This record gives sequence, structure tokens and C-alpha cells, in this order.
Amino acid sequence: MSTTVPHFDSARVLVAGDVMLDRYWSGSTSRISPEAPVPVVRVRADEARPGGAANVALNLAALGAQARVLGVVGADEAGLSLARSLEQRGVAAELLTGSAPTITKLRVMSRHQQLLRLDFEEPLAAAHDAAEFALRLRAHLPSVDVLVLSDYGKGSLAGVAGLIADARAAGKPVLVDPKGNDWRPYAGATLLTPNTGELEAVVGPCPDVETLVAKAQALLAELGLAALLVTRSEHGMTLLEAGKAPLHLPAEAREVYDVTGAGDTVIATLAAALAAGAALPQACRLANIAAGVVVGKLGTATVSRAELTRAANPQRTAGDGVLDEAELLARVAEARARGRRLVMTNGCFDILHVGHVRYLQAARELGDVLIVAVNTDASVQRLKGPSRPLNNTADRMALLAALQCVDWVVPFGEDTPARLIEAVLPDVLVKGGDYRIEQIAGHEAVLAHGGEVRVLGFHDGYSTTRLIERARK
Repeated sequence: MSTTVPHFDSARVLVAGDVMLDRYWSGSTSRISPEAPVPVVRVRADEARPGGAANVALNLAALGAQARVLGVVGADEAGLSLARSLEQRGVAAELLTGSAPTITKLRVMSRHQQLLRLDFEEPLAAAHDAAEFALRLRAHLPSVDVLVLSDYGKGSLAGVAGLIADARAAGKPVLVDPKGNDWRPYAGATLLTPNTGELEAVVGPCPDVETLVAKAQALLAELGLAALLVTRSEHGMTLLEAGKAPLHLPAEAREVYDVTGAGDTVIATLAAALAAGAALPQACRLANIAAGVVVGKLGTATVSRAELTRAANPQRTAGDGVLDEAELLARVAEARARGRRLVMTNGCFDILHVGHVRYLQAARELGDVLIVAVNTDASVQRLKGPSRPLNNTADRMALLAALQCVDWVVPFGEDTPARLIEAVLPDVLVKGGDYRIEQIAGHEAVLAHGGEVRVLGFHDGYSTTRLIERARK
């Protein structure tokens, strides 16, 4: 069933809470340390990403919403790095400087597996000016549609009850990602988004869905909440609203690689959808779909509106898979993180014929994903002359993307796709015809990075030039 995804560009959301920096050291492991029975990781990459409440704001920005985050950092490089990263990704960051260091979580990774996590943090409740925090939050309420309180139990939201009261007095919905076993400070919020474990820490064991619903509904009444959205892992989500029957949403994930930050994606999508005018059940459906996308990625990640739209409307169409270069590189990174084998080829494909289809089918069999780079109209004219192409770039790409064997199609405007191939670095670079490997654009970069370069023969009797000549007779 298809689901309408609203445009989020007018949605204004303020996220307040515990911001942190997620760092990743990644490398290879091939031996055990002689000093202790632990693997030795040869670190080759050091990446830093906004986490916690900052990741909620990133998810909002990725969807296209207007996101602002209010949090507390230390007077340190981690705090500066967090601020820079947020600003670079379109988030308005208002980070107050406290006396404690910026909360940092360092994960050591190898072969997409987490080996160790180190947490650098001190309690924030007494390390920042709670009154100043509340003052800043109140100042932003008139210019936002929804307030999200992202509570990781670190202390930024020590005065959460007052923050909720301020927002409700201003007529703003308040969504809370709760922590701890005492939720009385969240009384009066619009909606809470606990997972099953967090809910059970407050209401006791819920061995079946009937018990969960009964206890959650009692909690709704006790805290004066409008709704609870309980995320239930492989069982999906359950929305409970006062006076209404529960809405059970099945899990949308097809492949689960990492659940880190999935709760951030849920509450961000929920907030963006509500701020864009969606009804609560519709917003929850979108949040459920977004969660299914983000758990298929490694580490703290986000979901774009384009990804959400594709996941919400899974039917393959002629335009599905047509990407620009930025979208392609993002998908390549995700596919590579999942261990997918990437195959890439290129051409003009002016008149798509059976020879092309058979060639592309053979190329697809060499890996898990087939990328086709297509010459733009200007590029074709330089190569083939002013009378070509007969079909414009958009039409040629749409036809290719409609083929079952083709996953992604991307245009390039240069005479050769060498630069694009160097950016993608496929596992297998394929060209059709009687080329020698050293004649294939991009072969040096692919071979230098351990990839393969293959030449596949064209099928006799099929030629775009021959088809054009025959049509003109």
C-alpha cells in the first residue's frame, strides 16, 4: 500500500535535550594482541557524527524540515566539532557551554561490527544553567510548530516538567523520547515514544500485546498524555490515544544492520509529519516506515525525504532508480556498508535495444547492484555529432531504470565517466564491445583499489547506428 509523504519544508521543529558526539574508529583486524586476548584494530578511518538530540535534529534536516537544536556542550574540541557538523548539515544549533565536557561516545569498528564502546561523560544537571536553558527554549516557542524533548538521562532536561508546561501554555505539541523509570515529570506532554523495554521499566512486564495496551492506556490517564507510541522492535509499533482503539503497525524493516539512533529517526519523522499537517496515525505510519529504512544503515544515520518516499511507495516505476551524483554516492556508501558487490557500466543508450538489455543482464550477474552511467545530451552530441541523441537524457535514463536488471542510473556530462567512476570505485567495472582493458575510462582507479575490469561482448546483429539507418530508409 502506498503512503503519501508530505513536503516538510514548512515544518518548523525545535529539539531540546542531550546532545552528544558519536565517534567511530574503523579498521581491519587480523590478529590477537600479544598483551591481552583482544583483537588488534588497525585504524584507517576516524569519523564524527552528531548524536543524541543532535541526531534527532539531523534527521529533521535530512527530511527537509527547518530544524533547530538546543543543548549543552563543554568548552572543548568535541563541542566545536558538534556545532560545525550541525551547521554544515543545515541545523540551527544553539549549544550552551557548561562546566562538563561534551558527551562523546567512541565506537571501535571492524568489518561493520562494533568491538568496543567508550563513553566520555559527566552528569550535566549541575553542570549548566537550567534557567538559561529554559529561557532560550521559551524564546523559540513562538517560531516553531512542534517541540521535541530528547531525554537521554544525561541532565540537560533536569527541568523537563517546566519546559513541557511552557510549551503547552504556548499551544505547542510536545513530543518526548523518555528515559528512566519515573515518568511523572513528563506529565502533560502530547506524546511519548518509549520502546517496549523503557515502557516495562515504568509499568512492569508486558508478556503480550493485550497487557501492554492495558498498562499503556492506564499510564496515559495517569500522566494526562494525549498519546503513546510504543516501538516494539520486530513487532512494529503500537499507537495508543486516549479514548481510541490501539493502532498496531507491523515492522517495515527488511534487513536490520544497526538499530543505533532508530528512536531518533522515529521521533524526528513523527515531529516533521505533525508539523507539516499530518494527522497522528499518518505521522506514525511514516515514522514506522522511516525506522525500517534507518535500521538498514550502519551507525547513527538519517533518512531523507526521497528515501522515505521510495520506502512508502515501493512499486517500481520507470523513474525509480534515476539519481543525481550526490544521491548515487549516498546509496553507494550504504550498499558498500552492507557488503554489496557493485557493478558499473556506462554508455549513451540512445535507442535501447535487445543487445543492450542482454548486455546489461550479463553485467548485473557479476554483482549485487548494477549502476549505469549515461552520457548527457551535450556529451552525446560531442561524441556522435549534432544529430544525436534521438532521445533526451531524461527519457534514456527512465527507460534504463525501468529494466529489472538495472538498479541505479546516473548522468555524466564529460566525454568520459572517469571522474564519476573514481568517485564510485565499483567492485567491477564493465564495458561492452572489443575494448582492451587499458582503453576503458576509469580502469586505473578501479584496479588500484582492488576492483575488477571486465569486457563483455555485444550481441551480434544489434546496433543503435544500424537501427537509425534502417529507420531512415
